[in-house]
Amino acid sequence: MKILVITNHSYMLYRFRREVIRQLLDAGCEVVLSTPFVGHEDDFSRMGVRCIETEVDRRGLNPAEDLRLFRTYRKLIRAERPELVVTYSIKPNIYGGLACRMEGVPYCANVQGLGTAFQKKTLAAFVTLLYRAAFRRVSAVFFENESNAALFREKAVCPREKQCVLPGAGINLDEYPAAPYPDNEKFHFLYLGRIMREKGVGELFSAAERMHERHGNAFVLDLAGFFEDEYREPVESLCRSGAAVFHGFQEDPRPLYISADCVVLPSYHEGMSNVLLEAAALGRPVITSDIPGCRESVSDGETGFLCPPKDADALFEAMERMFSASSASRAEMGRAAHEKMVREFDRKNVVKRVTDTLLRSAK
Repeated sequence: MKILVITNHSYMLYRFRREVIRQLLDAGCEVVLSTPFVGHEDDFSRMGVRCIETEVDRRGLNPAEDLRLFRTYRKLIRAERPELVVTYSIKPNIYGGLACRMEGVPYCANVQGLGTAFQKKTLAAFVTLLYRAAFRRVSAVFFENESNAALFREKAVCPREKQCVLPGAGINLDEYPAAPYPDNEKFHFLYLGRIMREKGVGELFSAAERMHERHGNAFVLDLAGFFEDEYREPVESLCRSGAAVFHGFQEDPRPLYISADCVVLPSYHEGMSNVLLEAAALGRPVITSDIPGCRESVSDGETGFLCPPKDADALFEAMERMFSASSASRAEMGRAAHEKMVREFDRKNVVKRVTDTLLRSAK
C-alpha cells in the first residue's frame, strides 16, 4: 500500500508526527512525502520515506500561486497513484484535498488549528468555502481540539462521523520525562516559539517590562525562537534592559524547559500547543491563554494559570502570582502537570488512533 503524505513543513512533521510515519512503515506501507525541503528530509529518507520537494507559499494569498500548487498536487497524485493521501496544514488540506477529490483517491486531513485565516471575517468565509469543497469526499479529518471540530460542524464543512478529535500530537513521554524542579537564584520565565503578534508577545513584553520594574534582577524572561522583523527592536530593547535574554532558535529546547521556573504562552489561537505539552511533561507549571488549544492541557490553579487572551494586565497578574508562589508549590504544580500528560496526552495512544484510522481509510 502506498501512502502519500503532503505537508507544508517537513521540520514540524518530523518533530511531532514521525511516530505515525514509523507505524505506517512498520505496517508494510510505502510512504512518499511531498514537502518543501526545510529540514529533516535526510532523517525521513533514513526511515525509508521517499521525499519529493514541493514548494508551498505557506502564508501567501496569490490566487495564481495557489492554482499552480493545486495543479502540482494533482499531477503528483496522478504520477504516484497512492492508495491514500494524508494532508497536514491549510494549503495541503485544501488544494491536496481538491486534487484527491478530482482524482478519486481516498484522503485524510489534519486541521492543526485554524490559523490567522479564521481571524479575519471575510477571509474566514472564503477559506470556509474552500474547506467545504475540499472535504466533500474526505475519509476522515483529525482535529487537535473540540472547538475547531465544532466550528467545522457548525459551518457544514465536516460532519461529526468523519471527525476524529485528538489531544494534539500528544507528547512523547520517553523524550520528555519529568525533570527535577530547578533551584534558580533568579526566577526564569520561558517563552518558546515564534515571536509574532498572534502568539501574544506584545502583551508578554509589556508584562515582562512591569515585572522587571518591580523585581529587577530577580526576574528574567528567556526567549527562544524566530522573530519577525517588526519585533527585532522590542526584543533587543528588553535584552538591553536586562528584562530578557534571547536564545535564538533551539533545535533541542529541553535544556531551556528544564532550567525554567515557569513557561508562558499568551497565544491568541492554537490547534494544540506542543510547547505547553512539552513543558508540562517535563514538570513545569505554565501560564497561558484561556483559549481552545491551550486550556485543554492546563488544570487552572493546579498545573498552571489561565488568563484571558490579549490582556496584558491579566497576564502580568498571573506572572506575579506565579513569581510570588513558593518553590515547593510551583514544583507541586509541575508534578501535577506531568501526571496530566501521562493520563491524557501520551503520544503512543494518539499514534495508535491515527494509524488505525488511516489504514481503515485506504482503498
